[in-house]
Amino acid sequence: MKTTPKSARSARNATRPKSKARVVLTDQQGRRVASAPIIELAPVRFHIRRILVPVDFSANSRESLRYACRFAEQFGAEICLLHVIEPMMLGGDFGYTPVPSGDLDEQRMESARRELKTIAGELGAGVPVESLVRLGRAWKEITETARLKPADLLIVSTHGYTGFKYALLGSVAEKIVRHSPCPVLVVRPGEHDFL
Repeated sequence: MKTTPKSARSARNATRPKSKARVVLTDQQGRRVASAPIIELAPVRFHIRRILVPVDFSANSRESLRYACRFAEQFGAEICLLHVIEPMMLGGDFGYTPVPSGDLDEQRMESARRELKTIAGELGAGVPVESLVRLGRAWKEITETARLKPADLLIVSTHGYTGFKYALLGSVAEKIVRHSPCPVLVVRPGEHDFL
């Protein structure tokens, strides 16, 4: 029989949890079958360095910016503002087709850049802010940007559509939640505010 030195045993025991509470499993007759100590879990430590906030210049997206500012101040994080310009679609004989890109897309992107610069200036000097404008499908560009940056938290607003309007338009926020590579905080209008 191989014996372990006393110092190695005490070092190994020092790393084990020192919980006195135990979970006891019994069979149908009430006899003890097994028991195990209850392990105390260490608190989760969040290291939020970059917060991605999609902005569509609506009042609802301004609400998500309020949340982002508070998180950024608390964790010393950077805010990345993102505006996505969806390609314009025209009805054709066989459905919708994209409008040829060119000057119109560039004008829309430049206008969005100016608006994001204004918003970044309103956030104040205490929080570092980066602004991005992308062209494409909103949910795809948002989740791809969260992956590439990489974002530690995504704060997105929703318009709170329900019923037929929700079914007709679909939910960008829902697609973001399903495909995001990081945790997502969804801010709904008129909900409980803990700021």
